[in-house]
Formats: sequence, C-alpha cells, structure tokens
Amino acid sequence: GQDDFDGAAISSSYRNIIYVHTVCISPNHPTATALSSVFQETNEQKLYKIATELLKTERAYVTRLNLLDQVFCAKLTEEALKGTFPVDVVKNIFSNISSINTFHNQFLLPDLEKRMGEWESTPRLGDILQNLTPFLKMYAEYVKNFDNAMELLKQWTDRSPQFKAIIQDIQSQEACGSLTLQHHMLEPVQRVPRYEMLLKDYLKKLPQDDPDRRDAEKSLDIIAMAATHSNSAIRKSDNLKKLLEIYEMLGEEEDIVNASNEFIKEGHILKLAARNTSAMERYLFLFNNMLLYCVPKFSLGGAKYTVRTRIGIEGMKVLETINEDYPHTFQVSGKERTLELQARQDLNPPHNTPYRAFQETIEIFHQKNETFKSASKDVEEVSVSTAELGKRAPRWIRDKEVTMCMKCKEPFNALTRRRHHCRACGYVVCWKCSDNKVALEYDSNKINKVCKDCYSILTGEEKAEGKKKGILEIEAAQFSGSSIICGFLQHCEKNKPWGKVWCVIPEKEALVLYLYGAPQDVKAQSSIPLLGYSVEDSPRPADPPASFRLSQSKSVHSFVAESEELKQRWLKVIRVAVTGEVPESQMPNDATANATDTQETSSDST
Repeated sequence: GQDDFDGAAISSSYRNIIYVHTVCISPNHPTATALSSVFQETNEQKLYKIATELLKTERAYVTRLNLLDQVFCAKLTEEALKGTFPVDVVKNIFSNISSINTFHNQFLLPDLEKRMGEWESTPRLGDILQNLTPFLKMYAEYVKNFDNAMELLKQWTDRSPQFKAIIQDIQSQEACGSLTLQHHMLEPVQRVPRYEMLLKDYLKKLPQDDPDRRDAEKSLDIIAMAATHSNSAIRKSDNLKKLLEIYEMLGEEEDIVNASNEFIKEGHILKLAARNTSAMERYLFLFNNMLLYCVPKFSLGGAKYTVRTRIGIEGMKVLETINEDYPHTFQVSGKERTLELQARQDLNPPHNTPYRAFQETIEIFHQKNETFKSASKDVEEVSVSTAELGKRAPRWIRDKEVTMCMKCKEPFNALTRRRHHCRACGYVVCWKCSDNKVALEYDSNKINKVCKDCYSILTGEEKAEGKKKGILEIEAAQFSGSSIICGFLQHCEKNKPWGKVWCVIPEKEALVLYLYGAPQDVKAQSSIPLLGYSVEDSPRPADPPASFRLSQSKSVHSFVAESEELKQRWLKVIRVAVTGEVPESQMPNDATANATDTQETSSDST
C-alpha cells in the first residue's frame, strides 16, 4: 500500500507475479485484479492490432500480385510474342490480374500505409475499405475464370515444353517460396474472404457509437457477398490440387483432371480372388462419379499405381457379404466389373469403412441426378399439415436428401450456406430462411427456430426481409447530381443486343462507370471498374459513327454516343480514369440539379 516503490515493494511485486503465474488463485484476489488492469489489452490497442494485421497482409499480398503480374505473366507473354504458343493462352490464364495488381499497388496499399501513419488522429478503416467495394467486380471476373485458368495451365504445361520450362524456372526462384504457380494464383481468390474475416473482427471490437461503424458495416455487407463466390472457388481449387496429385500418382496417364470430378476417398484395400479366395493388396480412388481400381506399382520414382478398372458410379450397387475366412467384406458391382473386397481394419476404423463411403457416394450421385421438384414432391407426402403445425413434432428431412434450401432454392455449401432444420415443418433450409423464432406447442411452448413460411402461419404476420442494399442499389439521380459526366449512350457487351443506357461516372467513385436503364432508376443494371481497361476508338467497318470500346481480358464493352463531340467528352474522362487518376468534371456549371436537368443538358450539348 506504499505510494513510492522501494526495494522491498518491488521484491514483493515480483513475488506476487510469480504467485499468480504458479498458483491457481481466485480472480477476486487483489494481486490478480491489479495485474489484470496492467496487462489487459485495451480496445483501442486491439483495433490498432487489427489494422496493423491488415496492412501487413496487404503488403504480402501485393508482393504476390507483382509475382503473378510482373514475373509469371510478363515472362510467358514475352515468350508468346515470339510465336512459341498463343498470346491469348496467357491472357486467358491470368485474366485481369494486371488490373487487380494496379489497384492494390497504387491505391489500396498506399491508402493503408498513409492511414497507419496518422492512426492516432484518424483511427478508422471502414472508409478506406469502402473504396475497395466498387472494384470487387474485378475479383468476380477473376474467380469466374479460375477453373478455366487452371485447365489451360494444365493443358499447356503438358503441350508446350517452353511453357513448362518458364514456369518451372520461376518456381525454382527464392521469390516463389517453393510454391507452384497454381498456389500463387489462388491468392486473389482467398484475399476477399480474408478482408471479410478482418472486418468482422474489427467490428466486434468497434464501439457501437464509433463514427467508423457505418462505413465498416457497409463495407462488410458488400465484401461478404463477394466472399461467397471466392469460398466456392477455394473449395474447387483444393479439389483440383488433389486431382493433380492423383494424376501424378497414376503416371499422368489417366484423364481425371476435370472440374466435374470430385475426390471423395482413397486407401488400401484387399481384393478377394474368385477361385482360391486369397487376398491381394489393391488401392482405390473414389470420386463422385467413378471408382479407380488400382494395383500398386513397385518403382523407385514416378507412378505409384496402375489403373486396372474404371467403374462408373451410375448403376453401381454395394452389398455387404459374409465370408467366414475374411471378415468385413463387401461386393462392388458396376456395369464394367464386379469386385469382392475386404476392408483393412488396421487402416479403416469401423465408423469410417470403405463400404459406407461407397454407399454415401452412390446416394449423393443419385440425389444430384434427381430434380428438386421430385424431392419436394416426396417431402409433401410426409409434411405436417397446417392445422397440426407447431402442435406435432415434424419428420426431419435428412440433410443428404436435398442439395439446396427448400425455401429460397439457393444451393447449400459447407461455409456460407449451411443446412438448418425448421423445427415446425422439418424442412432443410439455409440460415437466412430460418432466422425466425416462435414458441412451439409440441415442445412445451419453448422458443424454436422456424422457417419464414412457418413463422407467418404460426404468428399471422409477415417477417420483414431486411435485405441490405447491394453495390448497384444507388439511385441514378443521386449520382447524376454530383457526377463527373453523365448521359445516354448506346451499350453492347460481347454478342448481346444494343440497348440505350443512362451512364454515370460519379464524383465520389471517379474510377467506376455505372449503367442505369433510366435517369431515375434506383438500381444500376451493372457497373464497370474502369481501372486497367483499354480504350479503343478507331473506327471498324461494322461500327456505327461516334463509337468506342472498353476491353479487358475477355470483357468487351462497346458504346455509341449521339455525336462525335459527346463521344470525345466521354473519352476525355475515361482515358484518365483507366490510368487510376481522377478526371476533371465535364458537367456544365448549372448541371448540379437533378438527373432530369442533367439529361436535358447532355442532350442539348449534342
């Protein structure tokens, strides 16, 4: 209890610290309370720690992007220009990685660096991450192309020795960290879910009344939607890696590297001979649509197994058999061949036998080949009637009987849309459709989670959807009144028909072009993040007058203005925006009124 620390007090403090760390004491102990206040991390420190983690991972991410864009893509393009292999192959593999790299290298990372330098006066992240959201469309294009990129990469690595040599040379360099090109290409797919995780953690620590909360929540809503697509691509990529591994184990002779093939299980098994019932060592690879029955290959390197038979899952039957000499046997009967197998108990515990894996795979295969309509029809026969709803326990539909939410029809997945059961009707629904609670009579009037339809029936009221606004749900008039340029243009994407659209490049998002159906629409039809696009205005034989094009990777947007003068005004703005610079406003001084005034001004100027 001394005001000044003397030697005895310091010695006593050290003894107390040792005491706390070596003896289990009550949390109410005075020493424990004092130490807790000293060592407990403040909320501000936690927020700073999250921001530091974001900056650290962003730096590492930009390094990966540079490796993909400036090393892998650049070296392969250089070789392709010599005529060794098509330039389009390289473009289609790396998609829009150059634009993604430019955005993070020149904009997001510098913004984060600057913010961390002034964190004491401006401790916030939401406003910076909100600037990321218009550019998530770039990630949508990259993720959409990912399967095709992996297929092309595999195809041309096999086909072209020069292509393969360049990749292997770069992969052997220290900058690659002993990782493959496929691994590095997964980085952009994984990045958006990581932003989501960091933002969720940030919001947990952020006080409810913090001025950054609104921006952070808005950013999270949009980033979370984009992360759903990325998570799906991550799972596909993991499966693809496994297929490549098996492809190498089979001596690169079996054509199994295909996005439709899903790996299920592999392992040693014993094959019973038909004549003398002796057991022979074999190896199985089970996929969602086939079984590879293999023989071990005794070699020092290269292939480990040789495929004896490929049996399709369609029409396959699995039966447990009784054999006094060999327990745990079962028969696999397919169109191609019938096998009698014995599970090796030293490698297969009872709860995870190959027999069960076969049964589950066959059930899933047939389930996926049935329509949702027929599944729903079967369900109706056992569903609880409206009169009995909540009064009688329902029969729960098995998880494996459905592949999509029985209410909104969205497909289930392991991460973002998992299965839940309505406690009233027993249907399998997603979390969005089961976010309702009501007392159920059969469960002693306890509160239970139910689907939205049962909620409406049991309570007599509609549940508000509470849908969050998407990135395109910004009124055209709101943008047009404070835009760099806006007006009508004819628009065509790829081979789609031409259509008249109201185009806006807003002041607050000067690098994004929004396309609306009309000047007063409350939601844009689409948006184009202009950064990294190529601008072409040289006339082509079939093009109308005053036309120009924006192209990036496989994406091509064609536009036609009402006059050459108006076309030049648009090009003046767009040519600046694609470089990442903020263009000057092209709107007349009196064009700050509503969208209708802007529309008239634009039309008159032509």
